[in-house]
Formats: sequence, C-alpha cells, structure tokens
Amino acid sequence: MQDPGHGHLSGRNRSRDGVVLVMTIVLLVVLASLAYTLTARVARQSRRNDYLVDYTKARYACDSAVRYALASLEDIEPQLISRPNEPDFSDLFVMSDEQIEQMLLDWAALTGQPLESSMLTASLPGLSGLDNTNDLEASGDMHALGDVNDINDASLAGYGDESLEDRIRGPYGPRWPLLTEAAEFDVGDATVTIEIEDENAKYPLGWALLGEPDISRESLAGFETFCEWMRIDARTQGRLKEDLATIVEIKPFKLEFRPITTVEQAPNPAAQPAAPAAGSAARTATVSRAAQTRTLKKTVSIGEQIDRQCSDFGKLLNSALFDRDILARPTRFGRDQVESLMRAESPMKYLSVWGTRQVNINTAPRHVLEALFVFGGDGPQIAQAIIERRRAQPFKDMQDLTGDLFRFQVSIQACEKYIAFRSTIFTIHVKAVCGTAKAHSTIAISKDGKTVKRIAVVNS
Repeated sequence: MQDPGHGHLSGRNRSRDGVVLVMTIVLLVVLASLAYTLTARVARQSRRNDYLVDYTKARYACDSAVRYALASLEDIEPQLISRPNEPDFSDLFVMSDEQIEQMLLDWAALTGQPLESSMLTASLPGLSGLDNTNDLEASGDMHALGDVNDINDASLAGYGDESLEDRIRGPYGPRWPLLTEAAEFDVGDATVTIEIEDENAKYPLGWALLGEPDISRESLAGFETFCEWMRIDARTQGRLKEDLATIVEIKPFKLEFRPITTVEQAPNPAAQPAAPAAGSAARTATVSRAAQTRTLKKTVSIGEQIDRQCSDFGKLLNSALFDRDILARPTRFGRDQVESLMRAESPMKYLSVWGTRQVNINTAPRHVLEALFVFGGDGPQIAQAIIERRRAQPFKDMQDLTGDLFRFQVSIQACEKYIAFRSTIFTIHVKAVCGTAKAHSTIAISKDGKTVKRIAVVNS
C-alpha cells in the first residue's frame, strides 16, 4: 500500500522539476537571443569598420588619380581621326533596329567575316550606355591616354565580346564622347578608372538659360528640339523649365563678354595724416582723409569672366535647384520617335552642365547639331551635311564650313557665335573601387594648349 505522504511529496518534486525545466529553457532562449544580438552587432560593426577602411582607401586612390590626371592633361592634345568608310558615331541614335541589323550585315560582308544572327541581338544591347571599355595595361601610365592615333584600329575586323557602341569609333577614336580610351590601374588595394569626356560635344544646358530677349524664343526652341529627340514628355519639360527659370532669376547665362574695368577706392599706405594748423582743423582733416585713399582700376578679362560663369553654372546646375534625376532616367527610342525594345539612352549623357557656350560641330552628335542650328534654321539638313563631310575631314574654321556648305551660308552665319571647331571644356570622371566601397570624382576643366584650369569638382 502506497504511502499518501510519499505520493504527495513525489508530485511536488515533479512540479518543481517542471518549473526548473521551464526556467532553464527560458534562460537558454534569452541567452541565445542575447548571443545572437551581440554577434549581429559585432558583425555589423565589423562590416562598418571594414567599409570605412575600404572607403578611405578608395577615396585616397580617387584623389590621387585626380591629381595625376590633371597633371597628365597638359600633355594630351585632342586629335580628330578620319572615318570615311565607317558609320558616324551619331548614326546609332537615328537608326532603327532593322537598319542597325543591316549595317552589321554590311560590315560582315565588308570585313569578310561571318556574322551569325545571334550576334545581332547580342550587339544591340550595347547601345544602352554600358561602361565596358578597353582597359589599358595596369602600368598606370597616364601619358598613354594621349596616344589616340592607333586606338580601336582593329575594331572593325572582329566582333568578339565588344558592343556595337564600342566598335563604332567616335571623333577621337574611342566611343563617343570619350577623348581617350578609359585608363584602369591599381592604387594600393583600390582599382581606379579614369575617363575624359568632351563637353563641347554635348548640348549646352546654359543655352536654355540665356537672358537676351531677342534670342529667348530660339533658345527655348533649341531646348525643346533636344527634348523631343530624347523623348522627354511635355510634363517633364515643364518641370525642367520651372527649375531653369529659378536659376535664371539667380543668374542669367551670357554668350558674349567684354573686358570690364572697375574703379575701387583703397587705402593709401604711403599717406601720412597732416598735423592740424591753427584755425584750419576742419580743412586739414578733410585733406588728410582724401590723402589716405587712392583710386585703383581693375580690368576683368574675357577669359576670367568665362571661367567664372562656367564655375557658377557648374555649381547651380549640379545643385538641388535643378532636378537632374529626371534627365538621368533612360529613355527607349528609335528613328522617327518609334520606341526601340533594345536601346535606351539617358538625356544627361548628351547634356553639358558646366557652362559651355559653344558646340564643337566636329564632335557633336546629330540631335545636338539639329538643336544648335535651330538658331539659324535648316537644322536637319545642315546636320546631315556636316556629318557626311566630317567623316573624312573635320572643319577647320567658319570659312571652311560656309565654303563647303555654301547653300546654307545664311543659316550658318546666324549661328556663328554658337559654333566651335575645337573643344576646350572637358570632364574627368574618376571612379575608385575597394572591396564594397566606391568613390567618385567629376572634375570639369578648361584646356587651352598646355594651360589647364579647374572649373568645378563634384565628389560622391
């Protein structure tokens, strides 16, 4: 017979053991949670520290590459190449998909190499602005950037993995708008890529900010022509015009400058106060104050005014006053505004936001040329004539242009102040990557011979 007291004690022991077990499980869960939380925090802090270290290395490499590129630019002289038997780099923008396929087939027949149908579809996506470029050797010799005569000479012979955009040479040899082939090299643990772009080959956004009333209609029409080419809808155009109107209120854009002479009153350190004589204290004090100042004349040259305007508008157009994100979105397009399924372009690729005043007709694409000649008329016809001629030989000056395109002489002369025959404004894009960290720098510079001036710098 079981003892009632013993059974009761045994039940209490089992109950106590159950409580202990539950408390143990709860404690283990709490400890596991704390351990997981602590481990996660340590891991996050470790990743954060690693990222900070990587970013510091990337930033240092980027800054070092910027200094190196600026120093090397003095020895780079942009040289245009002859491309008489090649498609113009801006033809990609106006061709339909069918025309591009036919062009590839023609190239295959010209080079004698078979071109499979799969290569057509494989090549077309390259028009979407991919960043794949031919890397230079990892020697880091930036002077190699100036050697543009032999760049892409073998582009037409083979297809390989190159995109169509890479195979069609730009005005300087590499793909438009690059001045030289991209340079890639290592700085410590970071990999640096440097690209130099021709800003005078792009549509100057400053033209939409012109303050002269007599050409305001033409400047607006030119901007609208550019927007239509890039398939920017009316609503987006309206938002952009509102942003531009705000900037114009701050500072209107100017095309023409004249030397400015300013007169300033400055202290004269050589003047000494005269001792007051009896009965003439007021007169002596007046003479003394006049003697202590001197008149200075200062002349601000045209070049200084242009550089200042470029710097000012580089800051304004890269600030929150102007919504660049709208223009950074890719737009799918085709000839005659027919949407292409394979091509997409960002309008920002074709816009200059650094205060450029002129377009280099030897390096500008078709739609930029058409927007330029809105100021004089006959834009599409003049653009086509320029493209046909410059493939073999670039234009030297205005006399060469009007002589070759004499039937458009009146329209061209009306646009003379907007036209350039060589580029002087360039941007240097430097990207440094170290681990998961990236550092970017964009430097706008003006170059006249070996004289290089920095306009603005944007870091990210």
